[in-house]
Amino acid sequence: MVKILYCPYCGSGVNEEETYCVNCGKQLPDDINQRQKNKRNFNKSWFIPLSVIVLFALSFFMYHLLLQNKTSEAKNLYELGEEYLLEDNYKEAEKLFEQALNYKKGFTQASIALNYAKQAKTVESIISDTSKELNEDNYQEALALLDEAEKLIKNYNGSAVNHLINTLSSHRNNVKLEQLNSLLKEDPSIDKLKIILWEADAIKTDEGEEITNTIRDQIVDYTFANANDQLNKKQFNSAQTIVEDGLRYAPDSEKLQSLKASIEKDKSAFENTIKQRLEQAMNTEYNESDAVKLSFVDIEYNDQDQLVVKGEVESIATVPINSIKVDYSILTKENNELVSNEVLVFPDTLEPEDTGQFEFTHYGIDKEKNLSIKINKITWYTD
Repeated sequence: MVKILYCPYCGSGVNEEETYCVNCGKQLPDDINQRQKNKRNFNKSWFIPLSVIVLFALSFFMYHLLLQNKTSEAKNLYELGEEYLLEDNYKEAEKLFEQALNYKKGFTQASIALNYAKQAKTVESIISDTSKELNEDNYQEALALLDEAEKLIKNYNGSAVNHLINTLSSHRNNVKLEQLNSLLKEDPSIDKLKIILWEADAIKTDEGEEITNTIRDQIVDYTFANANDQLNKKQFNSAQTIVEDGLRYAPDSEKLQSLKASIEKDKSAFENTIKQRLEQAMNTEYNESDAVKLSFVDIEYNDQDQLVVKGEVESIATVPINSIKVDYSILTKENNELVSNEVLVFPDTLEPEDTGQFEFTHYGIDKEKNLSIKINKITWYTD
């Protein structure tokens, strides 16, 4: 059998008759067996480092796989926590974010969400305190608490944060509405009503709009009554100022716009001393065969126990008429005159067969039963 011989120093193959290794140049041992033994030792020398490399690679792979699994689990816990946030379940969300951080250290999003969940729990507690203050009519204290709660989450963003901010806004609107209703029960002055109007108009809810319209109607009625009184006294500039101030708060009021137009026409007529036209209008007595027909008239008390006169007229003229005034008296049950007044019809101009309304609120008259109204005369202008 042919023996394969190797250099015991470098492992290169050698022949039996060679004395020196042609590769490394060292003298070969005379014992042929020594040349065979070193070949086996050379092969075994690579086993340990190779095993170490394989073991290291396997460990690295297992560690990387474990890290991926932990990251995936942390992400799942984080997403589930976000769902709980949207459901206002901050306690459960907090637990899930803590678990996510246990699976993945340095998970920035989970850390931020955990801090938010803790702040949201505090906000929830503050909202509960707000309800207690509201039950005791401590409106300013309740609003201050809501402002404090909103500051706690102002540096966060996202769907859950927007949801909580909307909840705070809803509670703030409720507090403001309760406060406005409380102020209105105190029968505030017209100046206070004007301030309350802007506060009510800022509340963008159905109830806020309803309160806004109620206050605006009261301002319109008050403005109309005062301006009409000044108009009857021929104080045209004063009447104009009053109406323009009222239109700041009710710019779409047809009632005030018509009054403003009538004031301007009366002022022009008065300043130009059109005596014939003015006398014709002022001397026109009401009757059903004339140019204006009374459709109905009524008196009632509003929610503030103020006496309100309402009515409607119809033009039976063949040409347009304008600046229509209704002169009336309110009588007691003994037919004594309680008060008399002149009120303008709106819109200012009526075409043939058109209808117009008149309305006047009397302030400072004690509430009485069995009152009646008498129309004294109706006057108008023609172009």
